[in-house]
Amino acid sequence: MAAPTTVPLSTETFWTDAEAHLVRYGGAFTHEIIERAAGSFLHTADGRKILDFTSGQMSAILGHSHPEIVETVRRQIGTLDHLFSGMLSHPVVDLARRLAETLPAPLEKALLLTTGAESNEAAIRMAKLVTGRHEIVSFARSWHGMTQAAASATYSAGRKGYGPATPGNFAIPAPNTYRPDFTHADGTLDWRRQLDFSFDLIDAQSVGSLAACLVEPILSSGGIIEPPPGYFAALREKCRERGMLLILDEAQTGLCRTGTWYAFERDGIVPDILTVSKTLGAGLPLAAVLTSAEIEQEAHERGFLFFTTHVSDPLVAAVGNTVLDVLTRDRLDERARTLGAFLRSGLEEIAGRHEVVGDIRGRGLLAGLELVVDRTTKESSDALGALVTRRCLELGLHMNIVQMPGMGGVFRIAPPLTATEEEISLGLSILDEAIGDARAAL
Repeated sequence: MAAPTTVPLSTETFWTDAEAHLVRYGGAFTHEIIERAAGSFLHTADGRKILDFTSGQMSAILGHSHPEIVETVRRQIGTLDHLFSGMLSHPVVDLARRLAETLPAPLEKALLLTTGAESNEAAIRMAKLVTGRHEIVSFARSWHGMTQAAASATYSAGRKGYGPATPGNFAIPAPNTYRPDFTHADGTLDWRRQLDFSFDLIDAQSVGSLAACLVEPILSSGGIIEPPPGYFAALREKCRERGMLLILDEAQTGLCRTGTWYAFERDGIVPDILTVSKTLGAGLPLAAVLTSAEIEQEAHERGFLFFTTHVSDPLVAAVGNTVLDVLTRDRLDERARTLGAFLRSGLEEIAGRHEVVGDIRGRGLLAGLELVVDRTTKESSDALGALVTRRCLELGLHMNIVQMPGMGGVFRIAPPLTATEEEISLGLSILDEAIGDARAAL
């Protein structure tokens, strides 16, 4: 075996090795070699500086290499990094208590895990055990993860070619106000009629074993779709009528991104089970399932089992505590509201200059911009979205676009909560230029 080398590979060798040895796991790799990242920027091997408008994988809410996160990792890994899964440590108990303190009653029990998929897997498993049922309802444009139960509740992508999904999974339409399916006389979304119809269909298909409804407060991979005010209260009532638990997946919306600590606060409801991930670790692998003492007790008495390698790991729990420190001290919920308003104003100005911008939506620092060929027909164009995305990267802005059948290209814009107005302005300027260049090219 050859001795390992620390000499950087040439660009040509790098991409040759990547092609030869990496499994492709979804689309093409971005053709940039990232050497380091700091704050809101990525730095490439060839010296380019790229503004990160996706916070990594929608996770790095404190920006990249936040000094307090760096210090926590250095300190913690030198004292206590990983334990047998049945052992406890101060960082784990502290984080569980502090998460409970950010939430309304009765959410007070926490299970600390690694990824969003894992947290949703645990939440579904808990709901099935507690209710004694197995059927799960989710939105038709949902994304809850790539493990078995989470993937079976994911409808935005990845369902074909893998054989049977978990039995008893059902989809209901996402209430999309820009592209409504059920409408009032004036053409606006009639979400109540849509929801009633959805559960009529669920009732017709169910074998009488409805366990839970697992949904995102704002569908991110589905195209930044935000259900209207009142929707979640009505959805919770549908669940209660059927003895179902309501599970909210706040992987991308939790911990201040939308301008409040949790997106569900807007709707005046409390879920039976809450999952958080991505933002909790600010880019490191940390997730949590949060529920009531009553549900936890019932699950425990029935033998709830979710014994994983990295459950209750002290290293990432310490990071989670630091994330809460920074969010609280720097009032990043307020900052997300302020910067979110600034971002939206800039997007509206872009919409005023470019007729291909069909819709702007989202909340706080989770914004969506939908591109269309025609504002009246709302006709979409994959080519336009791809051109704008590529041109943004060429100009120094990393953007993520969702392109699904029946929907125009939707940019998911989620800069770090620590971004400055100057950085937001830079991103808006590049996006403006990229849209103009793409329109000219088409």
